[in-house]
Amino acid sequence: MAISTSISRSKKLSIFLNISFIFLLSLYLKIHLSPFNHNSTLFYQSSSIRTTTPTRFLRDITTNGCTGLQKYTDNKYKCFYVKSHNGCKPKGYIDYLQVFYCNFGKFPLLGHLVLVLWLIVLFYLLGNTAASYFCSSLESLSNILKLSPTIAGVTLLSLGNGAPDVFASIVSFTRSGNGGLGLNSILGGAFFVSSIVVGIISIVISPHQISVDKVGFIRDVIFFLFSLCSLVLIVAIGRINLWGALCFVSIYVVYVCVVSAMHFFYGNKEVVHVGEVGIPLLGYIDEEKQMDKTGIEVQEHIQNFFNLNSRTCNYFGKILHVLELPLYLPRRLTIPVVSEESWSKAYAVLSVTLAPLLLASLVNTQRENVSVKSSLVTYLTAGLIGMFFGNLAYVTTKKSSPPKRCLFPWLAGGFLMSITWTYIIAEELVSLLVSLGHIIGINPSVLGLTVLAWGNSLGDLIANIAMAINGGADGAQIAISGCYAGPMFNVLMGLGLSLLFSSISEYPSSFEIPGDPSLYETLGFLMGGLLWALVILPKNNMRLDRSLGFGLLAIYLCFLFLRLTRALGLLNLHGSFFEV
Repeated sequence: MAISTSISRSKKLSIFLNISFIFLLSLYLKIHLSPFNHNSTLFYQSSSIRTTTPTRFLRDITTNGCTGLQKYTDNKYKCFYVKSHNGCKPKGYIDYLQVFYCNFGKFPLLGHLVLVLWLIVLFYLLGNTAASYFCSSLESLSNILKLSPTIAGVTLLSLGNGAPDVFASIVSFTRSGNGGLGLNSILGGAFFVSSIVVGIISIVISPHQISVDKVGFIRDVIFFLFSLCSLVLIVAIGRINLWGALCFVSIYVVYVCVVSAMHFFYGNKEVVHVGEVGIPLLGYIDEEKQMDKTGIEVQEHIQNFFNLNSRTCNYFGKILHVLELPLYLPRRLTIPVVSEESWSKAYAVLSVTLAPLLLASLVNTQRENVSVKSSLVTYLTAGLIGMFFGNLAYVTTKKSSPPKRCLFPWLAGGFLMSITWTYIIAEELVSLLVSLGHIIGINPSVLGLTVLAWGNSLGDLIANIAMAINGGADGAQIAISGCYAGPMFNVLMGLGLSLLFSSISEYPSSFEIPGDPSLYETLGFLMGGLLWALVILPKNNMRLDRSLGFGLLAIYLCFLFLRLTRALGLLNLHGSFFEV
């Protein structure tokens, strides 16, 4: 048996990403802890810059944002610019512009490779955290709360599946100051799923003459179109107050009530297990099961293939186990997990002890101008709370099995810490995309519409197509329903909560919607795809065929061609991207 079949692909990917993380971490530490730092070089560069172009440079520093960066071709000037200009400061934890221009200025190709590799790692962390921790907590909570599959599907499980999009949108509005990135990522993901995913499913299963439920399809599309029309109105007005944001979010509440009422009156025909679809692509790697159950199997496969003795194979298996720890261990040590197959008393005690410290760290980083005394008090308080919970968990749990009673606090804690990790990763991902936009010279909103939207939607493509092909008529029904219910949740709750939090921060004034004329064409093409499906499917007796699929693909590709040609400067309808 080949070694490629002995070790699962997901495990290979996990090991590769962990090794990449170790490499990036080592490189980052070397840059910042090297005895020869760049301070002296920067002093020389800044002196040279001041003596050559003082008037222009100081004028550029006073401008808003980081738009003046592209005016310079010399990386020494760009390095000084990003260090001197407040508009270039990161909203995350790493200053990517400084790393790129000051440390990789002479090797831009290597700098791009490092940032892209880190982007892949962040996508993995975002999807895997949602799949391995967030969704499992939500499913357990829905069981404890005894929610019906329909209610759970359109509430808790939709939240779990849409967590990456929702938190990326919230971060872009509340932390990065680039709400256009959040708007475009949500709309780009919704457009990709409702056009590309539905289109490919229709083409692939068209020979089978499969029909979908007419009532449920029309209900979902009508609600989706109404949501988008409401968003067009908000964008056209250019501002939204607290009550307007609440009304926008309440559309999804009305949708949940309608779905529940239809389920109550018409029985179980329309039950859609949304939790079975929509998990991000890289989130299919379930580290919990891998770390706890596959070690012996991997050792046996390696031993059989290479004909190694048990001691050598044992060492090799331990090396693989260690290589998986860098990305796994920080989350495992701070997210309580009480599932039967992943239970560990040691991890459980440590997680409830360290979780308050992570929350304290997040609180301190979100506040501005925090004094050392205030920060120390926060950490000490969190440490005392953690010690209390840790001792309580040690006394009340067994080593052999997870707790059977009082599960709600454990699940609520796992839910809270999953949200915390998802928020931290989304914050860094948005910060990286904004920095990449400045480096490439493209508006970050375009990267949100493409890179971020595609990264969070590839899982829908893989999962829904597989379900439609292998699940027969029921699988196709679930896949198509997920392609509309999931994006609608992201639009109403992802953007709705982002607008709600932003409106609260501006209350009693209104929150200004980011001005981006391209939003109208995004919304127009998205609504065009929905209308195409709404017309073609009933006309074909709700059968998924090639006319529906190719039409949706054509609409999306036309839209993508238009946006990319403008981003590359080949077509300009609204002026420079950095002016909108």
